[in-house]
Amino acid sequence: MKILIDIGHPAHVHYFRNFIKIMTDKNHEFFVTARDRSVIFKLLNYYNIDFISRGSGSKTFVGKIVYAFYSLFIIFRSALKFKPDIFISQGGVYTSPIAKLLNKASISTEDTENAAISHKISKLFGSYILSPTCFEKKISKKHLKYNSYQELFYLHPKYYAPNSEIYNYLNLDKGEKFVIIRFVDWNAHHDIGHNGISLGNKLKVVKKLSEYAKVFILSECELPNELIQFKINIPPERMHDALYYAELLYGESSTMASESACVGTPAIFIDNEGRGYTTEEEHKYGLVFNFKETLDDQEKSIQKAVSLLENINLKEEWHISNKKMISDKINPTEFLVWFIENYPKSIKIMTENLDFQLKFSKT
Repeated sequence: MKILIDIGHPAHVHYFRNFIKIMTDKNHEFFVTARDRSVIFKLLNYYNIDFISRGSGSKTFVGKIVYAFYSLFIIFRSALKFKPDIFISQGGVYTSPIAKLLNKASISTEDTENAAISHKISKLFGSYILSPTCFEKKISKKHLKYNSYQELFYLHPKYYAPNSEIYNYLNLDKGEKFVIIRFVDWNAHHDIGHNGISLGNKLKVVKKLSEYAKVFILSECELPNELIQFKINIPPERMHDALYYAELLYGESSTMASESACVGTPAIFIDNEGRGYTTEEEHKYGLVFNFKETLDDQEKSIQKAVSLLENINLKEEWHISNKKMISDKINPTEFLVWFIENYPKSIKIMTENLDFQLKFSKT
């Protein structure tokens, strides 16, 4: 089977890297297109995944439109040469229209309820959409749900083991307490109308949390001069080790909040829209705390962070909750391998018997 995968975000590299390795070992062929954004290329090179660039995009409205057509052209040209049997991507924005044009199957993964543009495109052009069961919408009749989180594509215990060498990268003594703060740039199409944490509260949360642990900031946006000294400087492939050993994650990234839940680290997530998976991780497992972007909620989130850091049994309690969550979920990579290898028969099987997915190992 020949499979074309498009990567538009660093997390997408992680979603598909184990799938690519397993399928490659089974003699399936891949062609990967990738956006030149953040650390995407560094991650692809680290995991030895060959790819071609579809450019870096633009922050202006007109630039975004031009870039969209450019990306479609790159993927179309690549598909004509590679002749894939199936297209796969998160959201399906660029792959599903090309697959439809070439009369090929396209599968998109999805976990963001407010990604309206992705939903419309994948609904109109895509073959099928896969999302976690906690996804709070039904996008179309071609929407199937599996009992797991996308972050378990790479943080499932079968694929991930923490490496304590991260303390050396952070210039910390082994066991020294630290927290990670994450700021985003709010430039995604589903981020329109969001402002995130105020500058005053960014300064405040760093000051407050510094009283309890070493603070490191991972930011997509430019940091003010007062916070530059806190900027984290580690290889991108080491970030999950940093999350594992951190006392707490505080910030605006739903993906990193869920990643923290998947490795047993408390997470505070600030976003007006929220996500179905962070909601479930809070209400069912107590691993994440969700707050809105209002100034009142920002203040409450800082107070919550402080109260968590004052708990001397914090990580022990979270690892217990994490084990329960892991035991409840299937291995999504094994599920995706089966789903793609058996497509389109897998559609009929899942439609007639949703519990079929339970055969994929939970531990």
